[in-house]
Amino acid sequence: MNEDFTNVYLADDDSDDRFLFEEAFDELKMDINVSTFNDGQYLMDYLLKDDAKLPHILFLDLNMPRKGGMECLKEIKQNPKFSDMVIAIYSTSASEEHIEDAFVIGANIYIKKPDSFNKLKKTLSTVVSTNWQFHKDGLNKDNFLLRL
Repeated sequence: MNEDFTNVYLADDDSDDRFLFEEAFDELKMDINVSTFNDGQYLMDYLLKDDAKLPHILFLDLNMPRKGGMECLKEIKQNPKFSDMVIAIYSTSASEEHIEDAFVIGANIYIKKPDSFNKLKKTLSTVVSTNWQFHKDGLNKDNFLLRL
């Protein structure tokens, strides 16, 4: 893998969502390597390997079989190996409870899945173009939910 690329991972049990996610990055023509996982358990099994290539940005769906996004987020935040990982919760849910929980546990941003392919491309472009060090330092609930 080329080190000049940004590594982006998505854990989502919906095959259509995984496909559209990859297609959006293909169309954006950005220097991005995308890897996808069918659920949180596959993701965590991979990330915990000694030789795992860690993502620069991880997108987590909330509701997945075997291990959901919130469970993954908790495990990741408890492991120092992942301290620099940027985590985006990426869900169809925009419930205040889910947003609050993700914020408290330590996600960097909460994204409600866009309802069109063009909005998806704009959302992904915004997320990967964000200076996350600055965003982490100034993180508050007002800038936690991505609104485009």
